[in-house]
Formats: sequence, C-alpha cells, structure tokens
Amino acid sequence: MPFVKNKYIVKTKQRAVFYLMNELGYSQRESQRFISKGRILVNGEKMIKTAGEIEGEIEFIHFEPITRGLKPTYESEEFVVFDKPSGVLVHPQTKRTPYSLIDELKFQYGRDANIAHRIDQETSGLVLCAKNKTSEREIKMMFQERDMKKKYFAMVHGEMKEELVVEAPLLRSQDQSSAMVRMIVKVHEDGKASKTSFKPLNYFPDKDMTLVECSPHTGRQHQIRVHLFHVKHTIVGEPIYGQTEDMLVKFLDKELSPLDRINNGGASRLLLHACELEFELYSTVYNIKSKTDFLKLCFKSMDVNNFSIRIFDI
Repeated sequence: MPFVKNKYIVKTKQRAVFYLMNELGYSQRESQRFISKGRILVNGEKMIKTAGEIEGEIEFIHFEPITRGLKPTYESEEFVVFDKPSGVLVHPQTKRTPYSLIDELKFQYGRDANIAHRIDQETSGLVLCAKNKTSEREIKMMFQERDMKKKYFAMVHGEMKEELVVEAPLLRSQDQSSAMVRMIVKVHEDGKASKTSFKPLNYFPDKDMTLVECSPHTGRQHQIRVHLFHVKHTIVGEPIYGQTEDMLVKFLDKELSPLDRINNGGASRLLLHACELEFELYSTVYNIKSKTDFLKLCFKSMDVNNFSIRIFDI
C-alpha cells in the first residue's frame, strides 16, 4: 500500500513541523501540510495544529511508493515521460488506492519528482513528469501559458467525414437530475471557453468507426470526450457520456466486467490515447510520440475473446 503508518520515538520535545523537516527531510511547506491533514498521530489522535509539539512515541502516515515495472518512454535530465496504461490513476484517489502513476515516478526518481499534468484514469498515453522542484515549476508554467501542444488518438462511433473544429463552452457542475450525486461536464453557455480540432484518419466500415486525431486548444476536464459526444461521435468504450443511469452506476461501482463494457460500449476500455507532446523547455524543442500501437490496442479491446485479460496488461 502506498500510504503506510510508521512509529517514531521523539527523544526531545519539539515542534512537530521541525521534526518532520530535520529528522525526516521534508520541506517546511510539506511538513505543515502533512500536519494540517492529520498525518501525525499522538496517542492515536490526529494532530492538526501546525505549531503543535511532540515527544515520545508518535505515528506518521506517509506515502511509500511501489513499482510495477513501468518504464518511461522518454527521459532527460529534467523530466521523464511515461506512457500510462488505461485503468491506472495518475494520483491516488484515497489512501487505499493500491497503485497510481505517482508511485512509479517517485519510486524511480525520488521524493522531489512530481507529475506536471493529468489525464483521465480511462485514458492511456503520454504523461509529462518533472524530476525536481525547479523543472516542475517551469513545466507547470508552460502548461498555464498554453505552450504545450498535445495530440490524442480516439476511436469513435460513426463515420467522421471531414475535419471539425468544436468550440463549445464546458461547464463542470453537480448533476441535479441524477439519482446519484456526481459531478458532470457538459456543453453549456455558462461554461468556460473550450476548443478542440478533430481530423479523421481512417474509417472502418465493417465496424462503423473512425480513427480520429484530436488536438485540444484548451485544457478542460473531459474536453475531448464531451466535445465528441456533443457532435454525435462518442468515443468507443465511453463509460459515462451517453450512457444510461443504470450503466453509469454500475461503472462507478466497478460492477462492469470487460465483456459487459464491450457489449455495451464497443470496447473494454475508453479508446482515447495521448499520443504526442510538443513543447519548448530550457531553449530546447521536444516532440515526443507514444510508442504504443493504438490501432492494435483498439481491436484487442474490442475482441470478446480477450475479455478476461487485465486492462493494465493490454
């Protein structure tokens, strides 16, 4: 488990924040954040005052990364790029999340390494990660200034005959009409400006599906997925947009098998893949492409004979 609880003996009475900094090597900001989140336990009770003092036996809940052997697809002195499998979270959702990409990054490159942006758990493909705090600031600033160009592959239902540019504002809000409490993203006039370009690459008439190249110009949550649903070219394997309430509940409750998903949405996973990153960092222009054979992955995910395999292994 990534989050573990260890016991420590504090011989001299001192402020907890100084103990985390001086004895365990965390920064002041990290130490204060850990304390405010209740990561230090004294006699089984959470300490939440950052000025609190400790002495004797304490317990500290901290992140201890594990590895599943996922190797980066590209590495430089300042950053690495992983080709994330579908089904793997970028960050843990809870302390009980068994594995996420941040595990792999910190296991291989240390505590100061951090992920610079996110892609959905269902989406596979390239994720840019900083090796240190300095490069993390530079990379995140690059994203804020929109100096990063990203491309995705998507397999969509129906024939997309020509290039499309979708400029539809996206609103993230609580779904009041749903039988369950959840946040959704939808096209709405009160939403934030959002723009995506779509280019059809190949149509497969036997499956009535089109391989599409997607270029987001903004970075809204679920942007590509919602824009494609909006123009009636839902991504194959989409578990949320366009689904019935019953199927959505089963997906969120993790009650859908890969075969269920194939029968319902056409594939055992969402067929969306981050395939290319282009950016300039420290006066060098990088163009990094995924090494994953996305088309092969698509057809394998549609094959009912493969429904018993784990998504992580595809």
